[in-house]
Amino acid sequence: MAAHDLDIDARYQVLKSKQSAYRKASKAEKGRILDTLEEVTGLDRKAITRHLGDSCARQPRSRERGRTYGADVAPVVERLDEAYDRPCAERLQPNLLPYAQKLVLHGHLTLQPPTEALLKTISISTLQRMQRRLRRNSPPRPKAPRASPNPHRTRLPARRIPGDVGEPGHLEVDLVHHCGPSTKGEYVHTLHLVDVTTGWSESVGVLGRSFVVMRDGFQRCEARLPFPVLELHPDNGAEFLNHHLLRYWGERFPDAELSRSRVYQKDDNPFVEHRNGDLIRRWLGHDRLDSAA
Repeated sequence: MAAHDLDIDARYQVLKSKQSAYRKASKAEKGRILDTLEEVTGLDRKAITRHLGDSCARQPRSRERGRTYGADVAPVVERLDEAYDRPCAERLQPNLLPYAQKLVLHGHLTLQPPTEALLKTISISTLQRMQRRLRRNSPPRPKAPRASPNPHRTRLPARRIPGDVGEPGHLEVDLVHHCGPSTKGEYVHTLHLVDVTTGWSESVGVLGRSFVVMRDGFQRCEARLPFPVLELHPDNGAEFLNHHLLRYWGERFPDAELSRSRVYQKDDNPFVEHRNGDLIRRWLGHDRLDSAA
């Protein structure tokens, strides 16, 4: 651990651990101990010898320091904390000056040169103490309203398709988002259907998640399936569990069973790899599979 990674209490602990050995050591050994402590703690050699000869404990201050960041800095920090939705000190501290300059640019803040200089020197721990004082009497942040539960979830039983189901046609359904870090706007998705028994996989690209593109995607995947659809098993996304798509499934696959994944159970979602290649050959025949390869 580097010297700059140790706080003051850790430095005293290191000195205390070597105090007994230092007092019993010879002159040459004391020199080596001092070299090691100087490298580990980053303290001056004279300060180390003084601490080793004393109690190696922090002494309470006889007089507290004055406040470096007074009444001119606190209102600026309070305005920044509120304007940027109360971020943590670790996020706010490196952005204090850029955020303040943006507010000044738009006329929401007046910043004097001395205050601007102080904003560059505030540490994370000092900012944490300032935030605690400022937020002590402020009203609590309003909680985001909870989204209303999807009423269509209750129409489908939540379960997992058994892995040893004996016939093809039990399809796990998923939608892969190709949006990057943000889900805003329209972008391409991959509609993915996987048969649990054979591992047969069908994928199609769709733009957006509207009913029309989802219906067209299912029709394209169904046209390529070599077996009838016996069960559709989507996740709990609203792109599947909505009135239009459930109505379409009921009309297009009247004899198929509908179920959904259990909430927070990733194993219920589709898998891409083929679980059993021998079953594929059994259902499709050797000649067809070999010719397709």
